[in-house]
Amino acid sequence: MSPALISLAAQIGAPLVRNILSDKFGQGSVKVAEEVVTAVAERAGVSPDQIEQFAVDEPEIIKNAIRQVEGIAPELMRVAIAETEAREAILLAEIQKGGWSSRWRPLWMYLLGFLWLWQVVILHMLNAAFQITLPPAPWEYLMGISAVVWGIYSGGHTVKEVAKSWKGTR
Repeated sequence: MSPALISLAAQIGAPLVRNILSDKFGQGSVKVAEEVVTAVAERAGVSPDQIEQFAVDEPEIIKNAIRQVEGIAPELMRVAIAETEAREAILLAEIQKGGWSSRWRPLWMYLLGFLWLWQVVILHMLNAAFQITLPPAPWEYLMGISAVVWGIYSGGHTVKEVAKSWKGTR
């Protein structure tokens, strides 16, 4: 995740921070790693996206911040585990209940997949095959629907990550 932070955490003997940032706890630890980076950045007085360079320029400040975060790392992990267990319990309850409550997620995904397939492939094939000009839906509508579905389905994390990646492109 952040080679400079991992290196500094190893240097000062902060095994929890080092292991979290090194992805030693599996893919579920990405959220915890992001929280650790944010906590270190806050304590160092820098934004998370600038922390890598700051760790190279001011390693002592980052080392102090890592020491502080090492103390709260177990709590960050407990919160992440509790969140995962709660999400799994909700999904299990939906599956056991059956009916609409267990099918709404996949149905929305199938609908969304169809809308994208229509917009990108089927519409153009129909226009070419029948020599007609069916208008496509506005892209912002399709993106808006996708953002809402992804936000509901994945708790907003997918939308957040997509927005972060687009932040610098506009």
